[in-house]
Amino acid sequence: MEQPTIIEIKGLGKRYNINHHRGGYIALRDVIANVFRAPFAFLKFKAKQLAGIDVKEEFWALKNVNIDIKKGEIVGIIGPNGSGKSTLLKILSQITPPTTGEVKIKGKVGSLLEVGTGFHPELTGRENIFLNGAILGMERKEVAEKFDRIVEFAGIAQFLDTPVKYYSSGMYVRLAFSVAAHMEPDILIIDEVLAVGDAEFQKKCLGKMDEVTKQDGRTILFVSHNLAAIQSLCTKTILLQKGEIKAAGDTNEIIKQYLEEMTTQGVELKPDLNKDVTFTKAWIADENGVATDIIDVSKNFKICAEFSVQKETNNAEISFGLKNSEGMNVIFTSLSEKNKGEFEHLPTGKYSVVSGVRGNFLMPSIYTLLVAAHVRGSKNIDHCPDVLSFTIADNGRTPMSPYGKYGLAHCAVLTNCDWKIESLSSE
Repeated sequence: MEQPTIIEIKGLGKRYNINHHRGGYIALRDVIANVFRAPFAFLKFKAKQLAGIDVKEEFWALKNVNIDIKKGEIVGIIGPNGSGKSTLLKILSQITPPTTGEVKIKGKVGSLLEVGTGFHPELTGRENIFLNGAILGMERKEVAEKFDRIVEFAGIAQFLDTPVKYYSSGMYVRLAFSVAAHMEPDILIIDEVLAVGDAEFQKKCLGKMDEVTKQDGRTILFVSHNLAAIQSLCTKTILLQKGEIKAAGDTNEIIKQYLEEMTTQGVELKPDLNKDVTFTKAWIADENGVATDIIDVSKNFKICAEFSVQKETNNAEISFGLKNSEGMNVIFTSLSEKNKGEFEHLPTGKYSVVSGVRGNFLMPSIYTLLVAAHVRGSKNIDHCPDVLSFTIADNGRTPMSPYGKYGLAHCAVLTNCDWKIESLSSE
């Protein structure tokens, strides 16, 4: 039996007016003349207009969005920065009104869009739990019945009577998600805010979202740049680009399309003129050499960089490092390892360097890249941590995926080992 539609979106659009402030020259005689020609209230506006200070431009964050969402669905929303994901969620949460179109929602909505949304900073964690419950239309008695479960899930019992203005961003998220999940709204809307929490709590949240949809039939809209989380949790996904729905449907197919289209030219680095060897650019490329920031877990990829030698040098060493979303260092490799510990000689000039990483090696996660250049026997190091981030995306076909969504959460790498089995019993 098909589930009823709980969110109906037709022709949705959101327009913003952007003011561009430009400097300009205006003669004193023009200002004096306009003072006498118009009231003072109008003078301020007219002076800006004559000087060309304010120029308005229309920007459509969303354009002609049409989609229906069924009860009990977990819908992922993905797309590059600036594609309209957060704007869509704010409209659905009734934080901002649409410019065109209409949205029909059947049921109560709970939102977790920004750290601290719906919290009063002067109230304690305990008081904010009851405040959020009241906002969602719940009786105080009902909130009290769920209070212990909310606190236990959030894991902040010792800070419960502390004003939330003293909470860290991670504590905010813990309490906000716990309240939203346990207050049982018909629709739960979650933005990238979960990325603020620690890795263990993120996994706990993903498990809770999976639980509430299967057991309680609630609907969840989930925005995230973590494609592995989207793929493990969502059966349906919407791809937004430049404010429009590029595609919608099966999560695996939509992510595959996104991976194929998403490219980046990498990051330009500011050279350190005090270094003998300094980096100028870094990027990630797929196995065909095309720059990208999303890699299928099964595909080979390349870490690429450009550097400049500003002083003729010997014994140089170039290193790359990767750190996963939990802050664990999972790869560190040096070019010198293949050159018997050193470069023989590097004249001044510009160079490029590439290191290959095989597929089915790194676990699906978001990774950050470190690049470093070191001249052996010198303290002259160009050390550039966290120069860029990229995603290793699960395709649902990794060698270990049959063992469940969360069972490998604490693994850093996948690997194929050599196996041998022998019978120890004789016939």
